[in-house]
Amino acid sequence: GTTGRPRCVAFTPAQLAADADAIVATMGLHAGSPNLGVISMAHSYGFSSLVLPLLLHGIPLVLATSALPSALAGAADVVRDAPLTLPAVPALWRTWHEANAIPRTVRLAISAGAPLPIATESGIFAASGLKVHNFIGASECGGIAYDASPMPRANLSLAGHPMAGVRIEVGDDGRLSVQGPAVGSFYWPDSSGDLADGRYRTGDLVEVLPSGEVLVHGRAVDRINVAGRKVAPEDIEAVLGLHPMVRECLVLGLPALDARGEVVAAVVAARAPVPATSLRDFLLQRLPPWQVPRRWHFVDAVQANGRGKVSRADWARRLADAPQSHQG
Repeated sequence: GTTGRPRCVAFTPAQLAADADAIVATMGLHAGSPNLGVISMAHSYGFSSLVLPLLLHGIPLVLATSALPSALAGAADVVRDAPLTLPAVPALWRTWHEANAIPRTVRLAISAGAPLPIATESGIFAASGLKVHNFIGASECGGIAYDASPMPRANLSLAGHPMAGVRIEVGDDGRLSVQGPAVGSFYWPDSSGDLADGRYRTGDLVEVLPSGEVLVHGRAVDRINVAGRKVAPEDIEAVLGLHPMVRECLVLGLPALDARGEVVAAVVAARAPVPATSLRDFLLQRLPPWQVPRRWHFVDAVQANGRGKVSRADWARRLADAPQSHQG
């Protein structure tokens, strides 16, 4: 549990197997293309993408000793010229790309845990012709949607089409509900109507296009309330990430001193020192003034947690009493 008290999700064997079936069918996994294991197998992403395909479908699994470029290369060499499937998270894809360390034998590249920045996806494709496919899922229901398109996305919100066997609905509040054979049975010890009767009601705010593609517009709990007006932090991040000096960024809401909602704050890892005023001016040309961050914090890296996700809640706690920095 990253946003509340930890709890268990109960699954039947058939539900676990259904998620592996959907991943294999949707992504085209097969025994001739080993999975390269770098992500943790203790989390639902690694368990469903690495462990279950091996056990239930005979997909070979090669484990890297770490996520370092040298370890990645060593693991790829174990199977020499076999075409590899490599699931990872955005932070790893960016690091490997910048180090020119993505093995040439990768046939299928998958990114999950957070939206893969457009610049990283396009950069990898331009350098090697390798398309990194975005994949979204949840611990409660396994895989939800997968971007199978052969070309890099132009829209950061695009999550692709629903996985095989997955049925989705969008509630009146914009939240995504998922039905399918892989949806878990219930939470324990605290039950919730969000997971019951074969349906999981997520916290994701989505839109379904006429083509059937799913657009994810962030999470309901992450919306920033600026004097009564709501903004998705992902929308600001997408624009801020276009600045040539921004390597990584995270946008979140922090309590306003006047108690009127929140203020927009930005955490930035810059490629080189850059004044906050420069970033602010850049955003003012592209966004309404009320969406431009009022607090700026410069860091060496926007660190992810052990699941490969960047937690806004963790960063909010970290920055609550931290003085802002005006220049990287």
